[in-house]
Amino acid sequence: MLTPTLFLFCGFVLLGIGAELMVSGSSKLAIRYGISPLIIGLTIVAFGTSAPELAVSVKSATTGHGDLALGNIIGSNIANIGLILGLTALVHPIRIKRQLVRRQIPLLIASTLLMGLLLLDGQLGYFDGIILSSGLFAYLGFNYVQAKAETESSVLTTHKIFARGASLNILAIVSGIALLVFGSQVFVDNAIILATLAGVSEAVVGLTVVAIGTSIPELATSLVAAWRKQSDIAIGNILGSNLFNILCILGVSSLIISINGDQFVLQNFVIMLLFSLLLLPMAWSGLSVSRMEGVFLLSGYGVYLVFVTQQG
Repeated sequence: MLTPTLFLFCGFVLLGIGAELMVSGSSKLAIRYGISPLIIGLTIVAFGTSAPELAVSVKSATTGHGDLALGNIIGSNIANIGLILGLTALVHPIRIKRQLVRRQIPLLIASTLLMGLLLLDGQLGYFDGIILSSGLFAYLGFNYVQAKAETESSVLTTHKIFARGASLNILAIVSGIALLVFGSQVFVDNAIILATLAGVSEAVVGLTVVAIGTSIPELATSLVAAWRKQSDIAIGNILGSNLFNILCILGVSSLIISINGDQFVLQNFVIMLLFSLLLLPMAWSGLSVSRMEGVFLLSGYGVYLVFVTQQG
């Protein structure tokens, strides 16, 4: 067990470095472009940190294990809210902008309900994948309009300084994404090995270790963002990642192969929906996620882990 433990630690170090590069580059790029860090967090950062979920789900779909792709998305979305947002709020209370309460959180809830509606027949087919993918393009278009409006209303510095700084920031973001993806792969592979050696069942490993493991980039990025008091990037990363998981990753996976959802997976979907719905009153109350609310989210995730363990 010494070798997997050592690699697990190495993966964790890579995640920390990648997260620092991602947050630093993203926040500076947002300032130079005149775009709010929230939009950057909802798009570039969210898509980058969702890369492990994309890799796992597409690989599962192409190898005929579409149900694993669905379980990974549901487990990751629950972990993003219960575990990651909870821990992030403990590091530093998260400030919530009104546009999150009015637009982004309702969009997440609507996307989750759409996913549930498409799952009523017990599966996600090719047509369902088209609907989800179309929702992704609509979401990206919406954020593009928002970003363009913010850019036009901001005052930028000289083009020369802007261009030089932007290239370095983009390089930092790309390098950060690469380290996050590679580090999460090392972390997940060795975490699965350790869990298997410990006698944990495959079902529990899939809904917990793999789901948490593929959410490690979101965790590292949000914790670093909270530590640097970049609340917009932290919360934007979490919400954006959940939206990308549903619209992009699940959409692409169901285009490749029909995905079936058994009773256990559907029960987990209900829990995912409850966590998503919980965000709205929590964010509306004081326009923040406090440390106490972080403890509440972590406690809820702990209860969920007990449920999964007993069911598995």
